[in-house]
Amino acid sequence: MSTEQDSDTAARESRRSGPLVTVTRWLENLGETAFAYLLLTPVFVILGAIALYPLLRTFELSMYINVLGTGDPEFVGLQNYVDMFTGERDPDFPGSTTFLPDVSTSSSFPFVHVSGWFRSALIVTLVFTVVSVFFETIIGFGQALILDQEFRGRRLVRVAIIIPWAVPLVIQGMIFYLMFHPSTGFLTEYLANIGILEPTNTLNDPLSALIIVTVADIWKTTAFMALLILAGLQSVDRSLYDVAKVAGASRWQQFKLITLPLVLPAVAIAVLFRTIDAMRVYGLIDIASSCTVVPSLSCMVVETFNTNRGLASAIAFVTAGIIGILAMIVIYRQYKEGF
Repeated sequence: MSTEQDSDTAARESRRSGPLVTVTRWLENLGETAFAYLLLTPVFVILGAIALYPLLRTFELSMYINVLGTGDPEFVGLQNYVDMFTGERDPDFPGSTTFLPDVSTSSSFPFVHVSGWFRSALIVTLVFTVVSVFFETIIGFGQALILDQEFRGRRLVRVAIIIPWAVPLVIQGMIFYLMFHPSTGFLTEYLANIGILEPTNTLNDPLSALIIVTVADIWKTTAFMALLILAGLQSVDRSLYDVAKVAGASRWQQFKLITLPLVLPAVAIAVLFRTIDAMRVYGLIDIASSCTVVPSLSCMVVETFNTNRGLASAIAFVTAGIIGILAMIVIYRQYKEGF
């Protein structure tokens, strides 16, 4: 009898001190923050596998000059980055494109001729991103405020707003190509008369083509911004507006003190998504105009890949770094406001 009791006691002690019990107790003793990071660990692992490794591999390739069909790549260290940041024209770049503005075209440093600015892939990409995201946010916010109201035909208006976003990229590019073509475009002559576009060779003029591509992007992706901001608006507690009305607050005061502060996180997320997407613009430029006329960072990567993969990798790595910095700024601001 004593032997059986000892055996049962030993079995119970074994169950209480097994590896599963130890892990369970360890999890129970974790704080909320540590437990949250533990749950996110698989995400970090997957993200590292699909994002961090390719990024590191890209940086490794950028240390070489790898010309297609010339055998083994030649190690050059940071020479590809030096070529980019000196602003010199490189024979591997399409046309007369540079990464930074070419200061050699200027009469006195640091002023640069307009033509030098619009031959810089970095400047063109930043101008396109800032202008397009700014107007998409303003127009999208206005559309979201309208769609947040109750009125007859609201569903039809929502569908109408979403239609441009649903148009395939190729069709969108062809629409604006034909709309602003010097011989067939019905808007070219009117906009040329008021000095916005060049009257001839419009799609091959860097400034005119950049304006057209930017307008095309605003036309298509404003709906995306409106939908994200609308989701933020509909999460606002409606009782706050009732209290504000009782307190005698005007519509502007309600917007300033209730709507805007509560919807800003959704706006910040929408701006972050659109900024990342705009920094990678390529297809719209290639269809509506060309990469040699409107050089973007993605255009430089694509155009230089077949001639110098090392240089293309360097451009891609710097582009990813710029996007990462912009994303971290938005995330950090959100973190500070949240805490």
